[in-house]
Amino acid sequence: MALKDTINGWARKLPTWPVYALGALPPFWYLYLGFTGGLGVEPISELEHRLGLLGLQFLIAGLTITPLRNWTGVNLIRFRRAIGLLAFYYISMHLLAWLVLDIRDPARIWADILKRPYITIGMLGFLTLVPLAATSNKASIRKLGARWRQVHWLVYAAVPLGAVHFVMLRKGWQFEPLIYLGIVLGLLAVRLLRKATRMRPHRA
Repeated sequence: MALKDTINGWARKLPTWPVYALGALPPFWYLYLGFTGGLGVEPISELEHRLGLLGLQFLIAGLTITPLRNWTGVNLIRFRRAIGLLAFYYISMHLLAWLVLDIRDPARIWADILKRPYITIGMLGFLTLVPLAATSNKASIRKLGARWRQVHWLVYAAVPLGAVHFVMLRKGWQFEPLIYLGIVLGLLAVRLLRKATRMRPHRA
């Protein structure tokens, strides 16, 4: 039996609820580290960074599921909703940490969003994810019909916005965020190339 068949067999048997259960734990672990000195000399900044990076990593993981199936035959589609919702969860926690622990002054929030471009980009990315999270359920799929897929094309805007936010946040063109941006752009390029190939008329 091929490796992909073994993986697909396990993927069909595994329920999705452990993904949600285990995925909900990291923010609480990071909070514990923050209270016990495990996040260094700037625990709030480190907490924001870890939550935001985890959200971006899960967004990228969601983007890789279709190419992984196309290239290798490994089918993890049934876990894509869980991965996407966990990404939204981590990014929401990232935003909440910024609002509650960092800013703490409601009067500063709007000013910072307008004044700091990396925050503007980050908020746009978050707002783009909101309709995706809100419609990631079977009732919305039935209600929206064909429009559901069109709504979820927003992910192709949300993920690069998140990657650009990371690049702008780490001033000076640091290597790590550029790697993430390169991966995102590569995945989007593969998606566009595959779509263009499928739309190209076949010659007789």
